[in-house]
Amino acid sequence: MTTQNKQQTPFYRASTRSKVRIFGTLKVMAQTTRVRVVDLSAEGMALDLEHPLRLLSGQRVEVQTEELGKLEGTVRWYNNGRLGIQYKLNTNALAQVSSYFRFFHEEVTPVLRG
Repeated sequence: MTTQNKQQTPFYRASTRSKVRIFGTLKVMAQTTRVRVVDLSAEGMALDLEHPLRLLSGQRVEVQTEELGKLEGTVRWYNNGRLGIQYKLNTNALAQVSSYFRFFHEEVTPVLRG
């Protein structure tokens, strides 16, 4: 389904998501912006973007944060400055996310967007 400023690919969420507040940078081809990771799971994450980018479902992206390191993934959806990414599944990504949950994670209360 494609609508103005919205790209979606149907999928089924298999893993539980945890609310987080992690800051980092999103890189898509020659575009970059600061981001805040708002939820995280073993398979993907949702991000709030500081500045809007031109993104399409299925596009490859890279997220860099201090807590998670560098993770590569695919855009699953993009709507009103919020982005859903599915990780490029490999042992490195799984180890980075597992390590975050083991050593750093504290559940946070979501911030209302207005």
